Amino acid sequence: MSPVTHFLAGWLLAEVSPGLLTRREKALVVAAAVAPDLDGLGLLPELLTRHSSQPLLWFSRYHHALHTLGFALICAVAALLIAGPLAHFTFGPSIQGRQLSSRPLLTAALVFMSFHLHLLCDLMGSRGPDGDQWPIPYLQPFSNALQLTWRHQWALNGWQNFIFTGLLLLTTLWIAWRFESSPLELVSPRANHGLVQALQRRFPFKAEKADTI
Repeated sequence: MSPVTHFLAGWLLAEVSPGLLTRREKALVVAAAVAPDLDGLGLLPELLTRHSSQPLLWFSRYHHALHTLGFALICAVAALLIAGPLAHFTFGPSIQGRQLSSRPLLTAALVFMSFHLHLLCDLMGSRGPDGDQWPIPYLQPFSNALQLTWRHQWALNGWQNFIFTGLLLLTTLWIAWRFESSPLELVSPRANHGLVQALQRRFPFKAEKADTI
């Protein structure tokens, strides 16, 4: 599936209990949802050199190279460290605001789940235009014994993916309206507040009704 779909799916997983995780912890969960597609960055060099005498076949050779259990464990351990011992580390001035207690174990577990949510989405809807299913080499580089595929996999540009992404987007907007939290808070709390205010002004009656429940 597209990175946008993976991003939204990761955000919804991070918001499984709104207000539970810090911004940094949410960012880790969302990052894990798109991290496997880092192996797709080889597409640009391959396209740029395809007519040269020595083309760089980085995408053809290494696509899905990071869609593995090993990389999932690396992401989970990194999240455990960043949300735990490094929870208060910052490259610049510390961000002031409501401080939440860190939950490194929960964050690492959600990162592991988010990574595998990416794999599940790819299994459902990432069939290439030529019909290639791009099997997921789950146990590489240690073993080629397990190649994950699903014979009913949708095309990457199939209508199912558009509907699925649309549902994720609608759910994301609903959470922003109901719980005042959106992916924008990962980069700018002010931008998140602006989106929330716009949604609640657009649907004032429902917002007031929800507040009374």
